[in-house]
Amino acid sequence: MTPGAPVGADELVARMHVVALPMRVAFRGVRVREIALIEGPAGWGEYAPFVEYAPPEAARWLAAAIESAYAEWPPPLRPAVLVNATVPAVPAATVAGVLARFDGCTTAKVKVAEAGQRLADDIDRVAAVRAALGPEGLIRVDANGGWDVHQATDALGRLAAYGLEYSEQPCARVEDLRELRIRLARNAIEVPIAADESIRKAEDPLRVARSEAADLIVVKVAPLGGVTSALEIVDACGLPAVVSSALDSSVGISAGVALAAALPRLDHACGLGTLNLMSADVTASPLVPFAGVLRPGRVAVDPDLLRRHAVGPDRLTWWRDRVRACAALLGRS
Repeated sequence: MTPGAPVGADELVARMHVVALPMRVAFRGVRVREIALIEGPAGWGEYAPFVEYAPPEAARWLAAAIESAYAEWPPPLRPAVLVNATVPAVPAATVAGVLARFDGCTTAKVKVAEAGQRLADDIDRVAAVRAALGPEGLIRVDANGGWDVHQATDALGRLAAYGLEYSEQPCARVEDLRELRIRLARNAIEVPIAADESIRKAEDPLRVARSEAADLIVVKVAPLGGVTSALEIVDACGLPAVVSSALDSSVGISAGVALAAALPRLDHACGLGTLNLMSADVTASPLVPFAGVLRPGRVAVDPDLLRRHAVGPDRLTWWRDRVRACAALLGRS
């Protein structure tokens, strides 16, 4: 059965399980991650748009879950995918402990521009990562659009001293990303720019490439409507791509690995190690990096873990209503 097959909302709801997985540390303000899982003939699909996302945006996540549950993924072009460690906006003193959970990862993505923190906090955190990784490790910073052009120029000028692989979504608007690239070049600040939200949250994800607003793009399976859709967007953009996750369980991570493994070109470690930020999962064999890599394949979901982490009746009803609303937008009511 393909994503275009006539699976409707009733079937999706009947096949759905919803879990609440606690986080080891708050990430983007999330302490417990609620995730809906759909069991289909091809395997499990994950539907977990953040709770504040309205149906038009959340519907793309449902399309991705349907693809994973009902269709086969494209064949892999590589047997393993390099993965980066992810360092939340934690105090510098705790950085080494965070990195220790990412076995063999020599690249780290560091969250910066966190609300309520200062640039000095970001500098201390990145410095701690550099000390832990050593001179050969790669560091990328992710501001989630938290800086304006002036702030980004200043921050990246300071952070460049620690050797940055790139800066992910330093500014929110495509126009600002383009202006930032120009300012960095004029000031001889050699930090490439990666677009994330400007791809996955945009009505026109190709605008970044047309505007020459980024050097590379960050793509996520769920917000882009599935593995096949994401592959098409990467191809159309024509820029190097990094595959990342969205605080997924192993089921969602496996879809990201499928995308990364199927990309014709993959020059950077991927942000698919975020399961280490959670203290629970839905499989007895969590998809966490070993020796710095993940391997493509389907995940076997454990029924006992589904029961252990199941949400209460009120939250289950909320998720069922959400699936029905999004299914209607996909023509699957």
